[in-house]
Amino acid sequence: MVSLISNQNPFVNMKIILPMLAMLSAVCVLTGCQSPKARSPSVSSATQATRNNCYSLLHQLLDDEKDVSMLRFIKAEHADVKNLVKRIATASGTGATLLEKFARDDPSIRLDDIRLPPGELATRDAIASTKQKELLGQTGDTFELTLLLTQTEALSYAWHLAKVTGENEPQPDRARALAGVSKDMENFYREVFALLLSQTKSSPTNSIGTQRATPP
Repeated sequence: MVSLISNQNPFVNMKIILPMLAMLSAVCVLTGCQSPKARSPSVSSATQATRNNCYSLLHQLLDDEKDVSMLRFIKAEHADVKNLVKRIATASGTGATLLEKFARDDPSIRLDDIRLPPGELATRDAIASTKQKELLGQTGDTFELTLLLTQTEALSYAWHLAKVTGENEPQPDRARALAGVSKDMENFYREVFALLLSQTKSSPTNSIGTQRATPP
């Protein structure tokens, strides 16, 4: 049998071998005997899921932050606090609008993919309810300190959330825009922290702490 095949015309052998190679290639594709690089779509899918979840959480946060300056209509604030909070609200509104534009231009971007565990959602709602009651029930310096504290928490989260969103955004222009949002939120965070620190240093409670720390 071997001698008969070896003596055949080489062109006849090629006609037999080529279809067999094609068949083996097809079998490899169907059975999954491919290199690890061929599995990249699953990684891409995971990245897109992370991206959409980050986009959704960031949009929700910025959409909430854009209304924080509304407190000025029911609470009296010092000019420095009022101006800073107003700037934060304006920048947050601009950021939320930017994300909405991204979603309109690219249907693969979702802004409703929150996907948080029920316990986390319930805890967030409880924290928001507590903060709302505190802000509405406080006045003067206490109100301003509470407001600034809530802003440090929100801005730190927005800063890092925008950063992670940009790191999972494959489109360079959008990634740069998200890096800009992240930088804006970081700058606001540092401004609020500095203002909070100055308010704390000038508060009566801090002077009491200083007196206690001073040796007789």
